[in-house]
Amino acid sequence: MLRKTAICLAISCAALAAPAQAADFSDPTWPCIQRKVEDLSLGIMWPHPVPDIKLSGDQAAQVNDLVDRLSLRRVTLEEADQLIRDFAADTPDLTIDLLGNVFKRVFDKLGQDRKAIIQGIGKYSISQLALSQQIDDTRSQMTTLMAASEPDFDKVDELEEKLDWDERIYRDRAKSLTYVCETPVLLEKRIYAIAQSLLQVAPQ
Repeated sequence: MLRKTAICLAISCAALAAPAQAADFSDPTWPCIQRKVEDLSLGIMWPHPVPDIKLSGDQAAQVNDLVDRLSLRRVTLEEADQLIRDFAADTPDLTIDLLGNVFKRVFDKLGQDRKAIIQGIGKYSISQLALSQQIDDTRSQMTTLMAASEPDFDKVDELEEKLDWDERIYRDRAKSLTYVCETPVLLEKRIYAIAQSLLQVAPQ
Protein backbone atom coordinates (compact mmCIF):
# COMPACT_ATOMS: atom_id res chain seq x y z
CA MET A 1 0.00 0.00 0.00
CA LEU A 2 2.92 2.34 0.75
CA ARG A 3 4.21 1.70 -2.76
CA LYS A 4 0.78 2.41 -4.23
CA THR A 5 0.26 5.66 -2.35
CA ALA A 6 3.80 6.81 -3.15
CA ILE A 7 3.12 6.32 -6.85
CA CYS A 8 -0.18 8.17 -6.59
CA LEU A 9 1.50 11.10 -4.86
CA ALA A 10 4.34 11.28 -7.39
CA ILE A 11 1.90 11.15 -10.30
CA SER A 12 -0.10 14.00 -8.78
CA CYS A 13 3.05 16.13 -8.48
CA ALA A 14 4.25 15.19 -11.96
CA ALA A 15 0.96 16.30 -13.46
CA LEU A 16 1.45 19.74 -11.99
CA ALA A 17 5.15 20.11 -12.77
CA ALA A 18 7.08 20.31 -16.03
CA PRO A 19 6.98 16.91 -17.79
CA ALA A 20 10.62 16.90 -18.79
CA GLN A 21 11.75 13.96 -16.65
CA ALA A 22 10.29 10.68 -15.50
CA ALA A 23 9.65 10.37 -11.77
CA ASP A 24 11.61 7.85 -9.74
CA PHE A 25 9.30 5.86 -7.44
CA SER A 26 12.09 3.91 -5.70
CA ASP A 27 12.06 6.31 -2.74
CA PRO A 28 8.57 6.82 -1.28
CA THR A 29 9.80 9.87 0.65
CA TRP A 30 10.85 11.67 -2.56
CA PRO A 31 7.78 12.79 -4.53
CA CYS A 32 9.54 15.15 -6.95
CA ILE A 33 10.15 14.46 -10.63
CA GLN A 34 13.58 16.04 -10.21
CA ARG A 35 16.37 13.59 -9.40
CA LYS A 36 17.25 13.51 -5.70
CA VAL A 37 20.84 14.58 -5.08
CA GLU A 38 21.19 15.35 -1.39
CA ASP A 39 24.88 16.35 -1.31
CA LEU A 40 26.66 18.36 -3.99
CA SER A 41 30.35 18.07 -4.86
CA LEU A 42 32.44 21.22 -4.55
CA GLY A 43 35.11 19.75 -6.83
CA ILE A 44 32.70 19.43 -9.74
CA MET A 45 31.89 23.16 -9.62
CA TRP A 46 35.30 24.55 -8.61
CA PRO A 47 38.22 23.18 -10.66
CA HIS A 48 41.00 24.34 -8.30
CA PRO A 49 42.27 23.29 -4.86
CA VAL A 50 40.84 25.38 -2.01
CA PRO A 51 43.53 25.72 0.67
CA ASP A 52 42.65 27.24 4.03
CA ILE A 53 43.77 30.86 4.24
CA LYS A 54 43.60 33.23 7.17
CA LEU A 55 42.03 36.61 6.60
CA SER A 56 42.17 39.60 8.87
CA GLY A 57 41.20 43.23 9.02
CA ASP A 58 39.36 44.88 6.17
CA GLN A 59 39.81 41.93 3.81
CA ALA A 60 38.11 39.55 6.25
CA ALA A 61 35.22 41.99 6.61
CA GLN A 62 34.90 42.38 2.83
CA VAL A 63 34.92 38.60 2.29
CA ASN A 64 32.35 38.05 5.04
CA ASP A 65 30.08 40.69 3.53
CA LEU A 66 30.45 39.25 0.02
CA VAL A 67 29.72 35.70 1.18
CA ASP A 68 26.65 36.81 3.13
CA ARG A 69 25.24 38.75 0.19
CA LEU A 70 25.95 36.03 -2.39
CA SER A 71 24.18 33.53 -0.12
CA LEU A 72 20.96 35.55 -0.11
CA ARG A 73 18.51 34.07 -2.61
CA ARG A 74 16.79 37.43 -3.02
CA VAL A 75 20.03 38.75 -4.57
CA THR A 76 19.68 38.07 -8.30
CA LEU A 77 22.45 36.37 -10.24
CA GLU A 78 23.02 39.62 -12.14
CA GLU A 79 23.45 41.45 -8.85
CA ALA A 80 25.69 38.66 -7.56
CA ASP A 81 27.89 38.92 -10.64
CA GLN A 82 28.26 42.68 -10.11
CA LEU A 83 29.10 42.19 -6.43
CA ILE A 84 31.87 39.79 -7.45
CA ARG A 85 33.22 42.21 -10.07
CA ASP A 86 33.22 45.05 -7.54
CA PHE A 87 35.02 42.84 -5.01
CA ALA A 88 37.66 41.92 -7.59
CA ALA A 89 38.17 45.56 -8.54
CA ASP A 90 38.64 46.54 -4.88
CA THR A 91 41.09 43.68 -4.15
CA PRO A 92 44.48 44.36 -5.73
CA ASP A 93 46.03 41.20 -4.27
CA LEU A 94 43.26 38.95 -5.59
CA THR A 95 44.23 35.29 -5.91
CA ILE A 96 42.50 32.10 -7.02
CA ASP A 97 42.90 30.82 -3.45
CA LEU A 98 40.97 33.78 -2.08
CA LEU A 99 38.22 33.34 -4.66
CA GLY A 100 38.14 29.62 -3.89
CA ASN A 101 37.58 30.36 -0.22
CA VAL A 102 34.76 32.76 -1.07
CA PHE A 103 33.14 30.07 -3.20
CA LYS A 104 33.58 27.33 -0.59
CA ARG A 105 31.83 29.41 2.04
CA VAL A 106 28.95 30.24 -0.33
CA PHE A 107 28.82 26.58 -1.37
CA ASP A 108 28.61 25.45 2.26
CA LYS A 109 25.90 27.97 3.17
CA LEU A 110 23.65 27.33 0.19
CA GLY A 111 24.40 23.61 0.34
CA GLN A 112 23.12 23.48 3.92
CA ASP A 113 19.98 25.39 2.91
CA ARG A 114 19.45 23.01 0.00
CA LYS A 115 19.92 19.90 2.13
CA ALA A 116 17.46 21.21 4.74
CA ILE A 117 14.88 21.78 2.00
CA ILE A 118 15.38 18.23 0.66
CA GLN A 119 14.93 16.80 4.15
CA GLY A 120 11.82 18.94 4.59
CA ILE A 121 10.40 17.61 1.33
CA GLY A 122 10.88 14.08 2.68
CA LYS A 123 8.94 14.87 5.86
CA TYR A 124 6.26 16.62 3.79
CA SER A 125 5.98 13.60 1.52
CA ILE A 126 5.53 11.24 4.45
CA SER A 127 2.64 13.37 5.73
CA GLN A 128 1.11 13.26 2.25
CA LEU A 129 1.44 9.48 2.17
CA ALA A 130 -0.32 9.28 5.52
CA LEU A 131 -3.09 11.55 4.28
CA SER A 132 -3.44 9.49 1.09
CA GLN A 133 -3.81 6.35 3.21
CA GLN A 134 -6.38 8.14 5.35
CA ILE A 135 -8.37 9.06 2.22
CA ASP A 136 -8.29 5.43 1.04
CA ASP A 137 -9.48 4.24 4.46
CA THR A 138 -12.37 6.71 4.45
CA ARG A 139 -13.47 5.56 1.01
CA SER A 140 -13.30 1.93 2.16
CA GLN A 141 -15.45 2.72 5.20
CA MET A 142 -18.01 4.46 3.00
CA THR A 143 -18.15 1.47 0.66
CA THR A 144 -18.66 -0.90 3.58
CA LEU A 145 -21.44 1.25 5.07
CA MET A 146 -23.26 1.58 1.74
CA ALA A 147 -23.11 -2.20 1.23
CA ALA A 148 -24.96 -2.83 4.49
CA SER A 149 -28.62 -3.91 4.38
CA GLU A 150 -29.52 -0.74 6.31
CA PRO A 151 -26.84 1.89 5.57
CA ASP A 152 -26.09 4.46 8.26
CA PHE A 153 -26.56 7.50 6.04
CA ASP A 154 -25.66 9.94 8.82
CA LYS A 155 -22.29 8.23 9.20
CA VAL A 156 -21.87 8.16 5.42
CA ASP A 157 -22.53 11.91 5.24
CA GLU A 158 -20.00 12.48 8.01
CA LEU A 159 -17.36 10.44 6.19
CA GLU A 160 -18.13 12.15 2.89
CA GLU A 161 -17.56 15.56 4.47
CA LYS A 162 -14.28 14.34 5.96
CA LEU A 163 -13.26 12.89 2.59
CA ASP A 164 -13.93 16.18 0.78
CA TRP A 165 -11.84 18.07 3.33
CA ASP A 166 -8.91 15.64 3.23
CA GLU A 167 -8.87 15.59 -0.57
CA ARG A 168 -8.85 19.38 -0.69
CA ILE A 169 -5.88 19.51 1.69
CA TYR A 170 -4.09 16.83 -0.35
CA ARG A 171 -4.55 18.75 -3.61
CA ASP A 172 -3.42 22.06 -2.08
CA ARG A 173 -0.31 20.43 -0.65
CA ALA A 174 0.50 18.78 -3.98
CA LYS A 175 0.31 22.17 -5.74
CA SER A 176 2.68 23.84 -3.26
CA LEU A 177 5.01 20.83 -3.45
CA THR A 178 5.54 21.51 -7.16
CA TYR A 179 7.27 24.79 -6.33
CA VAL A 180 9.17 23.34 -3.37
CA CYS A 181 10.52 20.51 -5.55
CA GLU A 182 12.11 23.07 -7.88
CA THR A 183 13.96 24.86 -5.08
CA PRO A 184 16.90 22.41 -4.68
CA VAL A 185 17.52 22.57 -8.43
CA LEU A 186 17.40 26.37 -8.42
CA LEU A 187 19.88 26.47 -5.54
CA GLU A 188 22.22 24.10 -7.38
CA LYS A 189 22.06 26.33 -10.46
CA ARG A 190 22.73 29.39 -8.30
CA ILE A 191 25.80 27.82 -6.71
CA TYR A 192 27.17 26.88 -10.15
CA ALA A 193 26.48 30.37 -11.56
CA ILE A 194 28.31 31.99 -8.64
CA ALA A 195 31.28 29.70 -9.26
CA GLN A 196 31.38 30.79 -12.88
CA SER A 197 31.21 34.47 -11.94
CA LEU A 198 34.09 34.06 -9.50
CA LEU A 199 36.16 32.20 -12.08
CA GLN A 200 35.56 35.01 -14.56
CA VAL A 201 37.42 37.49 -12.35
CA ALA A 202 40.24 35.09 -11.41
CA PRO A 203 43.72 36.39 -12.24
CA GLN A 204 45.27 34.70 -15.25
